[in-house]
Amino acid sequence: MHLLLTDRLTCPRCGPRFGLILLARSVVDRRVLEGTLGCPNCRDGFDVRGGFGDLRAPPRDALPAGRAGDPGPAAPEDVERLAALLGVAEGPGTLALVGKPSRMAAGLAELVSGVEVAAVDADLARWPESPGVSRLVARPGLPFFDQTLRGAAVDGDLGSPWIREACRAVSRLARVVVTSAPEGAGALLEESGLRILAAEAGTIVAARG
Repeated sequence: MHLLLTDRLTCPRCGPRFGLILLARSVVDRRVLEGTLGCPNCRDGFDVRGGFGDLRAPPRDALPAGRAGDPGPAAPEDVERLAALLGVAEGPGTLALVGKPSRMAAGLAELVSGVEVAAVDADLARWPESPGVSRLVARPGLPFFDQTLRGAAVDGDLGSPWIREACRAVSRLARVVVTSAPEGAGALLEESGLRILAAEAGTIVAARG
């Protein structure tokens, strides 16, 4: 997890108005490998282990085993398509990939220079550290301040709360990409203040005005 990203994280228990304070135990090349993110409001702590951040509100049971080993490179054409849909050609900034899109985090970080990709999925706990990628799991929502992300891609199978969270967290002119978009996703995006740019083959792209 990148050191600078920790300044943008918020408390899963208290909500997006309450930031977290990092107590780092191991930092290598500005990446936090071991530490705790503490909330000064509720006094809860959220662990970073092996570079992976556990940003889940209680109760916190054991993480699923996930997939072991290196995830391998995503297909270049898939990464390029996602970058085009997000509309981000260069950094700086933070992109969030939630659920299935998180598998393209490493490829996206390599393609779009200067961005940090927050890959949000429990399966990533056992994946290795990768330049430009901060791995984490979150619950009940995205642990980011309002309107701070350069873009977000969300697996629509995760449900409407995650789509709403992506809409809340993206900044002005930033895009939300919903893959496997469920029925009513377009209306939900518009209700959240975004404008639909494209909808095709189960994917919807919307932008904050």
